Amino acid sequence: MAKRRNKNRKRPQGKTCALISLGCPKNLVDSERMLGLLRLDGYRLVRDPPGADLVVVNTCGFIDAARAESMDTIREMARLKRAGHLGGIIVTGCLAERERDALLEACPEIDQIVGVFARDEITTAAARLEMHPPEERTLFRDAPIRPLADTGRRRLTPKHVAYVKIAEGCDRLCSFCSIPTMRGKYASKPIDQVVEEAEELAADGVRELVLIAQDTSYYGRDVYGEPRLAELLARLGEVERLEWIRLMYLYPKHLGDDLLDVINSCPKILPYLDLPLQHISDEVLRRMRRQVTRDETERLLDRLRERITGLVLRTTLIAGFPGETERQFEELVEFVRRRRFERLGVFPYSLEPGTASAELDGHLSEEIKRQRCEQLMLSQREIAFERNQSQVGRQCEVLIDRDIPGEENACVGRTYADAPEVDAVVYVTGQDEKILPGQFVQCEIVASQEYDLIGVAVGPPR
Repeated sequence: MAKRRNKNRKRPQGKTCALISLGCPKNLVDSERMLGLLRLDGYRLVRDPPGADLVVVNTCGFIDAARAESMDTIREMARLKRAGHLGGIIVTGCLAERERDALLEACPEIDQIVGVFARDEITTAAARLEMHPPEERTLFRDAPIRPLADTGRRRLTPKHVAYVKIAEGCDRLCSFCSIPTMRGKYASKPIDQVVEEAEELAADGVRELVLIAQDTSYYGRDVYGEPRLAELLARLGEVERLEWIRLMYLYPKHLGDDLLDVINSCPKILPYLDLPLQHISDEVLRRMRRQVTRDETERLLDRLRERITGLVLRTTLIAGFPGETERQFEELVEFVRRRRFERLGVFPYSLEPGTASAELDGHLSEEIKRQRCEQLMLSQREIAFERNQSQVGRQCEVLIDRDIPGEENACVGRTYADAPEVDAVVYVTGQDEKILPGQFVQCEIVASQEYDLIGVAVGPPR
């Protein structure tokens, strides 16, 4: 019989923990929270799994490619464990929430499976690794009414950048998406809680705050009866030390004039909106269950351009959705060419088991989906290159993210038009004094290099 652990057990001083975080920034915030809890429990974080007492694999389960990456990572950890180069394996995240039994069957080397909403009990799962055999190998909890706290994180981002998850789950029922089944219903963090997290992060050196959720424009509706993103942004704009506040994952609804006014008037809130549209054909949008029409989308885009000075729009699109005809695809291509989004990503449709779109007729071949993705990106590449060329000769403020190894007077940063990890960068040279990550510097753009820019520092860093 397994020996029960004493609640007053000694913390595992000196034990090491590695973490692999896969998928989106929302998953990254969960990883940081778990690392913070493990650190409080006495674990020391190490960069690489080989030699660690414990590895946590925070998986993504959203699309085929992400699930494959998660499984490949788990199998590699299992190989290290069999070879004696790794202690225990804990698998958590969306794939764990979705495929708990299948994961244990496919990879018996896994010691613990922790569901999305049991992440705050990661130390309990870690303690079970000391039982031989453990009492249980799974740890799951129902979705809470209010989101779990994300304070006390051990951040994995650069010191000057942090993500804040303002809500959990999603109430949208897009036919292609499995997120609601893995992350539950939409649950907003109260405004005071988000502000408290932002203040904690700002005190820790964060200068750029990136707000994330499955649908940020829906924020507050479940708690306050109406969207309250505008109020939240106004409050965050008062947090000292923060300089950039960036909005990601805005569903193309609930973008009222009050929200646009706050974005346009508060200097800390960047005129950068990530607005995943997915498609523009009314018939495809209907089959996607997006609850928005082409006309509504076109009018929204016009209103955004009119009301927000210097607006940069990022969107994502799905190519090859079931039943997408050649005419509907050409409609999408024409839309991209005419609207000239500053930033755009394209994904081939991925069949998600258990979703409504999986049951639709008209599924397209992988080759057709690939060709349509490439055609859309070729159209966008021309737009992006032309925009970059138009920036040459202009001055802009750049937030420095990192040094360039081996280059004494060169570093890499971003303008407000570029979100971390997903958009372009600026290669900065010519500075008279050392510029450190997290500092801002005024630059003159002297050249473009495909999607990226090259700038020369023209002022001192701050």
